Amino acid sequence: MNGQDATRGEIARSLLEVARRAGSSAPVTDRDPGFDLAAAYGVSAEIRAHRIAGGETPVGWKIGFTNRTIWDEYEVHAPIWGPVYDSTVDVATDDTTASCGVARLMEPRIEPEIVFRVARPMRAGSSEAELLACIDGVALGFELVQSPYPDWRFRAPDTVAAFALHGLLRHRPFVAVTDDNRDGWFAALSAFTLSLSKDGEVIDRGTSENVLGGPLSALKAMVDGLPATALAEPVGPGAIVTTGTLTRAFPVAPGETWATRVEGVPLADIALEITA
Repeated sequence: MNGQDATRGEIARSLLEVARRAGSSAPVTDRDPGFDLAAAYGVSAEIRAHRIAGGETPVGWKIGFTNRTIWDEYEVHAPIWGPVYDSTVDVATDDTTASCGVARLMEPRIEPEIVFRVARPMRAGSSEAELLACIDGVALGFELVQSPYPDWRFRAPDTVAAFALHGLLRHRPFVAVTDDNRDGWFAALSAFTLSLSKDGEVIDRGTSENVLGGPLSALKAMVDGLPATALAEPVGPGAIVTTGTLTRAFPVAPGETWATRVEGVPLADIALEITA
């Protein structure tokens, strides 16, 4: 193991320990200004290996920072991505409010997102229409993101290393995408709106355009960019991909209830009660 590999391993173990105790840590780039995206994806790959060794199974991907309206807020100006796991993803099957505990998350925030289910292998360089042809399900969900870095202060490489800020994903059951309705989905996914409510009061609104021009655009950015990173592997059958927040990300606390109202796309809304 060379020195660079050792450093990535040390960073990976440190971030996993911080997450285990829901603690906090200074951004990696504070200690090492030369820590870049390539190194960060290397750390992410180390973390994935540790989590697999610990019994977790990767089940897909999250894409972060696809909402260009929040780039300046976080000083991150391009999308990132990272794995999601069987231990962090669940389906909200009940038509009533689901519950989600956040005690083990670090400074958790909530994001309403479009989630895809992949049916066929996706290839870099594909068009958005070709990527949709590889999808057999779409759902609406909430990603609970987290930051080990106090007050959400970081640079892009820090976010990649820290699990791409993924905490939990709760999504509604997938609605089928078929050859008969694929054209309708393609149109709808580029032209829908969503409102986000907290305890019954609307606090933000978003559109498909916010997500790099549409969720399929966000998916294309990851499929095209993934092969050049240390996380490189096929995005294949059975994988789920959550495509980034349609609104701003908001801090959450136990006792709150968050809900969506989506218009223009045939998806069930989701409501989530935050618990300890």
